[in-house]
Amino acid sequence: MPRIPTVTTKQANPLVKLAYWFSRRKFGAVPEPVAVSAHHRKLLMASARHELAVERGARTLPVSLRELVVYATAVKLGCSWCVDFSTMLTKHEGLDVDRLREIHVYQSSDKYTELEKLALAYADAMTGTPIAVTDEQVTELDRRLGHEGLVELTYLIALENQRGRFNSAFGITDQGFTSGDACRVPMP
Repeated sequence: MPRIPTVTTKQANPLVKLAYWFSRRKFGAVPEPVAVSAHHRKLLMASARHELAVERGARTLPVSLRELVVYATAVKLGCSWCVDFSTMLTKHEGLDVDRLREIHVYQSSDKYTELEKLALAYADAMTGTPIAVTDEQVTELDRRLGHEGLVELTYLIALENQRGRFNSAFGITDQGFTSGDACRVPMP
């Protein structure tokens, strides 16, 4: 249960009710971070516009790499809500969810490509406190992904840090979007 109450549909104004309807339609439920953010309608709407813009704009990297670094960042932060939601999105993209079990040992796992291992190390370095990104990491990822790909990678990791820290501060935990092999939200 979050540290502050969620805004119920009954309490919500018409704009928030619309956001809830859209969330239920897209995800099968209103994500708790949305229901907590509803206490500040303007920031909720700003966040919704931002998330939609990122979803539309982040298309340079392969979806498998995008989802992988977001998941790894959520794991590193210990945000169970983000891990749950990211697992669902990974599954919905038709990606291999089983390999996520080896995320803690990605450096030695044969489930990850060399590029994925570089991106995961970069996500670790960006998410740690203090940030430990090296010139060598940036140079190698830039060589492999190009400027646009590197900016996208960095942006997605930074955004997941923001999401995870918001959720952790409010005590928002696993909402049950995935449960074992069964997804709460039907596959698109």
